Amino acid sequence: MSEYHQYITEREKIDFLIEQGYRIKAVTENLSGAFVEFELKTPDITGRKNEIERLHIITADARKYFSSIIIQQNKRSVS
Repeated sequence: MSEYHQYITEREKIDFLIEQGYRIKAVTENLSGAFVEFELKTPDITGRKNEIERLHIITADARKYFSSIIIQQNKRSVS
């Protein structure tokens, strides 16, 4: 798989979790990429609450993408 296709796949996974109501809770980076932890704080349609999902993000573009999401989340929580 090309790096571009890998990025698109990772971005779609991130977008799916964000659309489901998850927020990025923590990021752990190492030499093999970044492990992004998402938390669902509010109940979704099925009534799930405080669930954790983890994604392993490899591409640099996807790491930049979730970084921009973190900045947006921080701006919303401050204002």
